[in-house]
Amino acid sequence: MGKQNLTLLTDFYELTMMQGYFKNNTNDTVIFDAFYRTNPSGSGYAIAAGLDQVIDYIKNLHFNEEDIDYLRSLNIFEEDFLAYLSDFKFTGSIYAMEEGTVVFPMEPLVKVIAPIMEAQLIETALLNIINHQSLIATKASRVAYAAGDDGVMEFGLRRAQGPDAGTLGARAAVIGGCIGTSNVLCAKEFDVPALGTHAHSWIMSFEDELTAFRKYAELYPNNATLLVDTYDTLRSGVPNAIKVFDELKGAGKMPKKYGIRLDSGDLAYLSKKARKMLDNAGYPDAIICASSDLDEYLIDSLKTQGAAITSWGVGTNLITSKDCPAFGGVYKLAAIKKDGVFIPKIKLSENEWKITNPGNKTVYRVYEKENGKLKADLIALVGEKFSEENPLLLFDPISTWKKTYLEAGDYTLRELLVPVFIDGKCVYESPKVMDIRSYCQKELSTLWDETRRLVNPHRVYVDLSNELWHLKNQLLDNYNTRSHSHK
Repeated sequence: MGKQNLTLLTDFYELTMMQGYFKNNTNDTVIFDAFYRTNPSGSGYAIAAGLDQVIDYIKNLHFNEEDIDYLRSLNIFEEDFLAYLSDFKFTGSIYAMEEGTVVFPMEPLVKVIAPIMEAQLIETALLNIINHQSLIATKASRVAYAAGDDGVMEFGLRRAQGPDAGTLGARAAVIGGCIGTSNVLCAKEFDVPALGTHAHSWIMSFEDELTAFRKYAELYPNNATLLVDTYDTLRSGVPNAIKVFDELKGAGKMPKKYGIRLDSGDLAYLSKKARKMLDNAGYPDAIICASSDLDEYLIDSLKTQGAAITSWGVGTNLITSKDCPAFGGVYKLAAIKKDGVFIPKIKLSENEWKITNPGNKTVYRVYEKENGKLKADLIALVGEKFSEENPLLLFDPISTWKKTYLEAGDYTLRELLVPVFIDGKCVYESPKVMDIRSYCQKELSTLWDETRRLVNPHRVYVDLSNELWHLKNQLLDNYNTRSHSHK
């Protein structure tokens, strides 16, 4: 997508708060956590994505002359503050979950440690980037899971909410499990496979369907996938496709990859009938690709009906995450540094799931050693020590009587947050998208099938360490004590 200066891609109140901090000589180092509260699309998990674009955003963070002139024209920002912005750059540290990581509610996907003015400014853009790509990557992983071993192609550009959403959404979809995209810009920018066949207009532009098929196969002999539902799928489209395949075979030009695409009608019925026709004609390895408003539920249903589809093109419902159009990530203050020590902060709410986790935290993933499957995640304070050679007691932070005891040697631990920026310097290099995709597939393989099922998935527990749990409850008790003393 090129390097863009997105410095003004922020909510207005971030700038007004920054000026308030500036005027009050307040620029303490703080910790903000970016996390989410509910898995999207009824999923049992989510996929972290967008970190590479966050890195580009931070690297290019600066106010140019046009930005300063615009802010001056609003008649709300004073000259000393604008002078500060003229020399602004990010000097803080950022830790994050790597892209493609399986993640769960309430755990920090990104942790920002920076002077409060810097941390405040980047909130909006960081959430915009992480929320969108994590949403689409999660949706894609569900679609790919429903498709099983079949390939899923991302076909959604024309229905996406704008060029950026279409291109970065396609990137996220590949991370989540798609084998490639129809979006050529995405394919170029991120070195992912460009995929696609042809439209009905190609067929309609010729005098007849057979000629259209012949011309297409002549032009693209190594990718002869023919769209067969322009007129009559079973009486015209499939028979004409078979004629073209016969001609290619007779000329010794049979492609390695060939087949048909269905874009309308009863996909289960038509695919089964087409499969028989292709098999009887001697083409058992012909691909049957389907598109037409697909999502994970329809693909799952078609599979249950025995549809003979071997490749899926998924567009609108994937690129827009139509059933769940927002990820819902938030960015909350967790600590403020005073006299060299981080003072934990907590946000209260009458909704228990909206109460934040305080302090400087990290996240450990707990795996069952025997099979490598994910057991739980553990949010802990930075500096806490854990050893796989000692037993580990996990407990639900709300329903504390729910406990899991792991014997020493029965589990393994992995810390999930990695350093991305340290004191303003980028120390992390993003992998290529196809490598992130491979990592994501490994991550997904650590989930039990019960967590991956499309409806009513098993919940993976995100627990708090004993120290963090006590800190959180101490802050809650302190607040309750103070509030009662003022009544």
